[in-house]
Amino acid sequence: MSNQKMSVLEKIGFGAGDMALNVVISSMMLIITFFYTDIYGLKTTDLALMFGVVKFVGAMADLVMGQITDRVTMRWGRYRPWLLLLAVPYGVSVFFVFLTPDWDYSAKLVWAYSTYIVMTIMTAGVGIPYISLPSVLSKDPQETLSANGYRLFFAKIGAFMVTVIVPLLSERLGNGNAAAGYELAMAVMAAMGVALFLFCFFTTKERVQHDIKRQPLWEQIKVLVRNDQWLILCGVCITGTVGYVLRGSVAIYYAKYYLHADAALISAFLSTGVVAAILSMIASTWITKFYCKIKLFRWTQIGVGVISAVIYFVVKPGDVALAFVLYFLLSFVVDLHAPVFWSAIAETIDYGTLKTGKRVSGFAFGGISVCQKAGMGIAGIVVGKLLAYFAYVPNVEQTDFALHGIVLMMTLLPGFFHTVMGLLMFKYRINDDYYSEVKQQMGAKGYVAV
Repeated sequence: MSNQKMSVLEKIGFGAGDMALNVVISSMMLIITFFYTDIYGLKTTDLALMFGVVKFVGAMADLVMGQITDRVTMRWGRYRPWLLLLAVPYGVSVFFVFLTPDWDYSAKLVWAYSTYIVMTIMTAGVGIPYISLPSVLSKDPQETLSANGYRLFFAKIGAFMVTVIVPLLSERLGNGNAAAGYELAMAVMAAMGVALFLFCFFTTKERVQHDIKRQPLWEQIKVLVRNDQWLILCGVCITGTVGYVLRGSVAIYYAKYYLHADAALISAFLSTGVVAAILSMIASTWITKFYCKIKLFRWTQIGVGVISAVIYFVVKPGDVALAFVLYFLLSFVVDLHAPVFWSAIAETIDYGTLKTGKRVSGFAFGGISVCQKAGMGIAGIVVGKLLAYFAYVPNVEQTDFALHGIVLMMTLLPGFFHTVMGLLMFKYRINDDYYSEVKQQMGAKGYVAV
């Protein structure tokens, strides 16, 4: 596998792609709900419905893009070309989402739906090829695991920039106009996303060429349904994403209303979680060198449930220091599994190829992305419905009932989903030794062509 070695520059370039993608992902998890309620002015009931509709459209876009990547190969490869072709449309669509036109409520609602849907489609256009890229970067599982470590490190750098730059830059550039501030801040982030995708395209190389035979969609679904390990990852993805988005969506509310934080302290609170996640990426890559990556996955997510319960019962309103410490710990533990998850997808595809004799790649990655969208959609609906149920009112002192709802969505509810995520991984069995056997058998049967 000497020709499968990736340079540090290439791993950085690959990581830059996820940094670009996190302009959207982190914005959608950390600030979009707050933006729509407290800045844009949407009702929480409209927000819940919109999140459900948009994520359904996004799921369909992921499936379509998965099919396209299975069928289209250009001179630059199967996946990389889309990062070049769609980088600019992606950036423009991100910017449009955060425009706040001075229209009546109905027109603003239509604008919110339209721009969010277009951005979701553009994100599928770059996102599906990007998350599929590890399967062709190298045949060496340690190289892909290392590359995913870089990827998730830079993803968290992107998230850190969203949590720091957007709140502070919007306050400074807006000159008292929060809507104008968010427009300008997200324009900076969108431009950065375009540049990073282009950098990813020019620094990475597709080394592995898989012979993917064209199959009808229904045939691909039947093949994937037989892949029990891929199905487990689907369940893991849905439950984990629900937990992430629930907690991420209300973190800013928690800081603002429960901890009584100003803009600078809100930024610091959100950034604390991202810094912990960045350190977690580094720690995960090191830990998995001597400890089973699947066991790490299982027990960290169960641990998240325990830490979430501690935060719920221990942190009181205004306990800023304690909240910071426990939120740092929670954010560190929760992301120790992340490099394992994203490298596992490619491994389940190889496992399925060996089991069924048919390779389904684009649709497999697209299916995982659909699960992620499903989790985001479920969480978005739940957040919108619960904010309405607990009688949340933007930009005022919250009632005890509303505060309790915010705390629940920050702690016990996401903690439950992460615990389920960890328990599901007890059914997953593709550890490093098992995967080495899979690769050997695949090579013997000639399934992989380089």
